[in-house]
Amino acid sequence: MANRLSVIATRTGDDGTTGLGDGSRAPKDAPRIAALGDVDELNSAIGLLLTESLPAEIAADLLTIQHDLFDMGAELCIPGHAALKDEQIAHLDARLAHYNAMLSPLREFILPGGSRGAAQAHVARTVCRRAERAVVALASVDDVNPPVRQYLNRLSDLMFVLARCINQHAGQLDTYWAGAQARR
Repeated sequence: MANRLSVIATRTGDDGTTGLGDGSRAPKDAPRIAALGDVDELNSAIGLLLTESLPAEIAADLLTIQHDLFDMGAELCIPGHAALKDEQIAHLDARLAHYNAMLSPLREFILPGGSRGAAQAHVARTVCRRAERAVVALASVDDVNPPVRQYLNRLSDLMFVLARCINQHAGQLDTYWAGAQARR
């Protein structure tokens, strides 16, 4: 494989634009760049989560997700390019069902937290929701393939469920929200 990045400090973005995968340039505050940046941040949040002590199955799933998010980034940086496949969304659906089956049903909202790993999964979940909002904003001004939105929507649900699974694995109970009436 040839070197993809031989120079990191190109200085080509000094004018407030960035290069897209098709060779065009876009303002760094354009909706496409915002969506791309939020997906990149999500991938980094998952990378941070992977530094925690996690069950091997969860770690393997998160690594697959990181690769999928890189595919998504490729799709977002090349207008008109399709990289995500329906199979990737189906895989998330299957993993969501798998992990949900391990958990007791929720009867109340839970607060983000518990173990450090679960808290980090909640951070990834909220970054995922932001990335989803950025993709929806992009779709209001430019074409976005439906699998991108679908993937992010499923992934945020999966990150919530994984946070609960990580707490369970760590022997940590979820913290249930006590409404204002209950806290008085």
